[in-house]
Amino acid sequence: LPLFLEATLLQLVHGFHRPFYNGFYYNHIMNDKGNGEEKVDYFNGARLVVETPKDPVYSSNGANVTLPCRYYYEPDLEAKPKIRIKWSKLRDDYTKDQDVLVAIGKTYVAFGDFQGRAHLHQAGRREASLVVSDVRLQDDGKYRCEVIDGLEDASDVVELRLQGIVFPYQPPLGQYKLNFHEAERVCQEQGAILATFNQLFQAWSEGLDWCNAGWLADGTVQYPIHLPRKECGGLHLAPGIRSYGPRHRHLHRFDAFCFSSGLRGEVFFLDHPTGMTLEEAKQSCQNAEAEIARVGHLYSAWKFLGLDRCDAGWLADGSVRYPIVKPRANCGPAEPGVRNFGFPRKGRFGVFCYKER
Repeated sequence: LPLFLEATLLQLVHGFHRPFYNGFYYNHIMNDKGNGEEKVDYFNGARLVVETPKDPVYSSNGANVTLPCRYYYEPDLEAKPKIRIKWSKLRDDYTKDQDVLVAIGKTYVAFGDFQGRAHLHQAGRREASLVVSDVRLQDDGKYRCEVIDGLEDASDVVELRLQGIVFPYQPPLGQYKLNFHEAERVCQEQGAILATFNQLFQAWSEGLDWCNAGWLADGTVQYPIHLPRKECGGLHLAPGIRSYGPRHRHLHRFDAFCFSSGLRGEVFFLDHPTGMTLEEAKQSCQNAEAEIARVGHLYSAWKFLGLDRCDAGWLADGSVRYPIVKPRANCGPAEPGVRNFGFPRKGRFGVFCYKER
């Protein structure tokens, strides 16, 4: 990529010191002749239209996904050869959008975590679709496709949803011990990220009922209730998502709602006739050329791979759990789920291991 063009693209994205900004500038930066002279664009009477799908685009962790975007004019006319295209990701807390990719013609620059993973798919006429490879948990969300033709600027938004599972998480210290930043960290330690409101709402619509309030990615604290009860907001409230609203990210303490998606490997169970301590369990997984599974791994294997095991096993955080798809006698409640024995200081159990493919 020529140094001048790369520097120009960076100016277009990061030039906030100028009096007007929408992602690109049109004076004294670049013109069709490339000679640095100021270029004047005249309104041609045509309206630039950008279209993206109204329905979400679904993908999963580790997959490749295309976010469709196309543009046209009303009435129809031929676009300039050096059309400007910018993709950005909207943040859950409505702060400044995250830059994803900027393109001029067939030359593009991707930014941040999208470097090496994002490029344009321009197989068709007037197509500006974004291709993201090796999808990650944090890629879930809404994206803006913006097209700039001279002084004409139009955009539309498409949503990428990862197929995943939301699970509530408490650390070994107990209930309501996490500030926002600690909640972010513990979710990451469990192979997950803090859930968004949309992810929590989807989990609630699928039956999640949890009476402990937890942090979400936008800094709010909420919890999902299907069966209203006195200790969960009161009997008089309808089922739904209870919200405490935004809380202080350093001072206030709650649990966390974590989100995990599909696995890049497999979860399997190891046992010993007399059980294992936590340290022995970790070593057993290493001997099997694997690692001890995290909570997010177990939930994803239960949800997406149908892992069903009526044997309690250690996990990386020191908790003991087991996944049940088909409820049966002596395997906990009558509903499917991941059973939790808490964080026993003593005891000997099996272990759930995780191995990358």
